[in-house]
Amino acid sequence: MTSLDRGAGELIVIKVGSSSISGERRAQIEPLVDGLASLHRSGRVILVSSGAISTGMPFLGLEDRPADLPMQQAAAAVGQNVLMNRYQRSLSRHEVIAAQILLTASDMDMDSHRVNARNALERLLELRMLPIVNENDTVATHEIRFGDNDRLAALVAKLVGADRLILLSDIEALRTAPPDEAGSEPILTVPYGDPLDGVRLGASGSHIGSGGAMTKVDAARLAADAGVRVTVTATPLLERLVAGERLGTEFEPNPDPDPVG
Repeated sequence: MTSLDRGAGELIVIKVGSSSISGERRAQIEPLVDGLASLHRSGRVILVSSGAISTGMPFLGLEDRPADLPMQQAAAAVGQNVLMNRYQRSLSRHEVIAAQILLTASDMDMDSHRVNARNALERLLELRMLPIVNENDTVATHEIRFGDNDRLAALVAKLVGADRLILLSDIEALRTAPPDEAGSEPILTVPYGDPLDGVRLGASGSHIGSGGAMTKVDAARLAADAGVRVTVTATPLLERLVAGERLGTEFEPNPDPDPVG
């Protein structure tokens, strides 16, 4: 498993899933922010955070993620405000200011939008802000959306030329089979281009999230293709990862990526 090697000025993108910061796990925001603040002090960090819909659900009297688009948009509109307030209250303990960036899939497809998003992120980092990126669920449609924020995080990492992407969720590491099956083993390292033959990855078991192990693999490969080193691990382990412990599954980057456009 891998440790977090923080070089001078290293740019790290961290993605956290809905199930890690909402509902019964809402308290995980505090240690998550502690890890973010540590990285912020010694380098540059961007957080890609899911959770707008799941955070807004209780305020609308919803127990399960709504299926219809208008209710998802309503929950996102309420939840994004609450979620950013929770992040900022916690970040204020470290005297760090958050900056909200909301993107849609079409923003990444249009050259002018993509360039503007990159310029905004780079300027915020220069100003020592901590950008928090999420999909703009309030205006996104079923037909045009990232599908999950693992992919969004990979695209952001590629966009800004990040050195590292950390995908946080509920699992400590990817495994060769579901953990309750005999012979299931953690996957420590995925060499670049490894097809993971024989590995069976399951979907998310969360009632509020949209991602799963397969989405993380797809996102990790997308980022690795662009030369970004990727780590997949559990949200509560971020502080230990930041402190230098070897944790999670690491996807080795493309040794000869195309230049960032």
